[in-house]
Amino acid sequence: MRLRLIMLGMALCASAATAAPREQPARWVGAWGYAVSPNPPGQLPPTPIALTAGPLVPLAAPPAASPPPAPIPKLDNPGGLPVDGSSAELANATIRQIVRVSAAGNAIRLRLSNESGVEPLSLGAVHVGLAEPDGSVQPGSDHVVTFGGHNGVMIPAGAPLLSDPIALPVKALDRLAISLHVPDRLIVRGARSLFHYVAGEAGDSTGAAQLPNARLARAPGLVTGVEVAATQPTNVIVTLGDSITEGSQSTANAFRGWPDRLAERLAARPGKTRWAVVNAGIGGNRLLRYGSGPNALARFDRDVLSVPGVKVLILLEGINDIGRGYTTKGSVEPATAEALQAAQRQIIERAHEHGIRVIGATLTPYKGATYWAEPGEAVRQALNGWIRTSGAYDGVIDFAPVVADKSDPLTFDRAYNDTDHLHPNDAGYRAMGDAIDLNMVTGE
Repeated sequence: MRLRLIMLGMALCASAATAAPREQPARWVGAWGYAVSPNPPGQLPPTPIALTAGPLVPLAAPPAASPPPAPIPKLDNPGGLPVDGSSAELANATIRQIVRVSAAGNAIRLRLSNESGVEPLSLGAVHVGLAEPDGSVQPGSDHVVTFGGHNGVMIPAGAPLLSDPIALPVKALDRLAISLHVPDRLIVRGARSLFHYVAGEAGDSTGAAQLPNARLARAPGLVTGVEVAATQPTNVIVTLGDSITEGSQSTANAFRGWPDRLAERLAARPGKTRWAVVNAGIGGNRLLRYGSGPNALARFDRDVLSVPGVKVLILLEGINDIGRGYTTKGSVEPATAEALQAAQRQIIERAHEHGIRVIGATLTPYKGATYWAEPGEAVRQALNGWIRTSGAYDGVIDFAPVVADKSDPLTFDRAYNDTDHLHPNDAGYRAMGDAIDLNMVTGE
């Protein structure tokens, strides 16, 4: 009997050795990203913001003392659709989010987020396909997105969720149309809004090539990441920062921020190893305090370390600490150069622990912005000098002189800023993206 058991065991081992090798799991890498901004810890979210599945219903008129609403930003709208710039609330509606991936792959998966929600978020159906310029889906590219094999899903409050793999091959710089049906009321609290295509008819239109009676409207970014199963070795660069990294004041839905330009240049660059770019900018973000999202130190693990394939971090952060700390009315929440340097050193050390190279970027000019003040300018100059000369970083991108007025380096060149003396326009972002030394950033 003992001999028979030994022979049986040997036969099983031989059978296992000759069986087909187990399929290796896909190597997922981040190819697009959007950082959400949950409410400060311990604080209740503000009143929900509003949009129905049919005509958009504006919020109640603000008090007379309130400032006028911000103007609708420049918007890529080749179809000439109606546009509503007010924040909105969704109910039994289909929204379509347009993203652009920065790496090629033979499959994708989506990262959805309810991290700003205080209640579970139900999605009745999700579809994804290659996007046409007008926001419609290219024929033959539509795919149903599943979650554990199911078409619908409930995302717990405060949580993200990964989809099942989707057999949709993509190339670098392909645009995707991701359509989501929200069967219930979507309560939008504390989340920044993007411009999405919104169906003008109630119900599930996720499978439609062209959304019925569509309009462009502000709505929350429910998809916060796209990962690809890379077809060749691919590394990822994460850009961590505030509105200047997010791309504020660039043409919305046109992908014209400086991280977008960096992705375009890397996609056109030959090489065995490819590089993707994931944007983790949040408008109003700070290094040391809460400001339109957790401070950079608090969100570092979620927005940088959790991105699969990340090898390089570009950090452009601190102007909001300075601007809000030293206003024309005096010091409110002072942020010294030493404190900002210490925060950046923390990010460098934490990234190095995970084998991530860190590139520091100098803060761009802001004289003329509403929160500019001489004491704050002195801090910016000191921080920029430290970034350039300390040796703390693995490399430096000196953005400041790229967009500065040559006759007054404390201000933006008018060709690169035509609004608020703080945020670049499309030309300014392009100049920033073109100024990056690709070999220095990639370490090649």
